[in-house]
Amino acid sequence: MSLLQVSKLEAFYGASQALFGVDLEIAEGELVALMGRNGMGKTTTVRAITRMLRTTRGEISFDGRDLSVLPSFRAARLGIGLAPEGRRCFANLSVNENLMASARPGPWDIGKVTELFPRLGERMDQSAATLSGGEQQMLAISRALMTNPRLLILDEATEGLAPVVRQEIWAAIARLKQGGQSILVIDKGFSELRAVADRCVILARGETVWTGTPAGLTREVETEFLGV
Repeated sequence: MSLLQVSKLEAFYGASQALFGVDLEIAEGELVALMGRNGMGKTTTVRAITRMLRTTRGEISFDGRDLSVLPSFRAARLGIGLAPEGRRCFANLSVNENLMASARPGPWDIGKVTELFPRLGERMDQSAATLSGGEQQMLAISRALMTNPRLLILDEATEGLAPVVRQEIWAAIARLKQGGQSILVIDKGFSELRAVADRCVILARGETVWTGTPAGLTREVETEFLGV
C-alpha cells in the first residue's frame, strides 16, 4: 500500500479552480519529484496534501487515513513534515529554538540534524534572521526532520541558493533517501532530481500529465512539459 495516495485531486482558491486532476503516489522509502513549469500547481498540491488548503475534491490518503477531513495540524501529527517554499523560519528565534519548537519524539534530534548539516551546529545560538539563505534552507529542512516525519515534503528545495550550497542540500537529500526517508521534492534542478528520484510526476495546468521514472524523461517530454 502506498504511504501517500492522491487521486483526481481538485483544489480551489475561492471561486477559482487551481487543480483539475492531480494523481500521485509515494511508497515507503521512495523519493518522488513533483515537476512542472511555474504556475502549474505544484505548491497548491503541497498545500492540499498538508491541508493548508482545505477547499479540495478528490482523494488524499496517508497510510490509509483520509486527509481531506483533517486540519493541517492533525495531518502533520500523522507524520507529514514540510520544508515550505520561502523557508519561513522563525526569524527572531535562535537556530536551537527553531528546532526545538517542532521537535517530536523519534530518531531525529539536534545531534542528527547537525550531523546532516554541520553548519547549523556552529550557529545554534544565532537568530534565524542572521543566517544566510542557504543556512535558512538547511534550518527549514532540519526543522521538518525534527517532527520525525514519515513523509518529508521539500517545496523548492534549493531555489535561489549558491551552487556550492545547492550541492550540500542535494547531498543531504541523497543521504536521507539512502536512510529510507520517504520524500516528495519540488525543485527546478532537473539534473539533480534525475539523480535522486525514483519516480517523477509532471503537472501542467493543474493536472498530472506525465508519470514515470527519470530514465523516461526524454528530451521530447522535457520540451513539451518542462521547457521555458
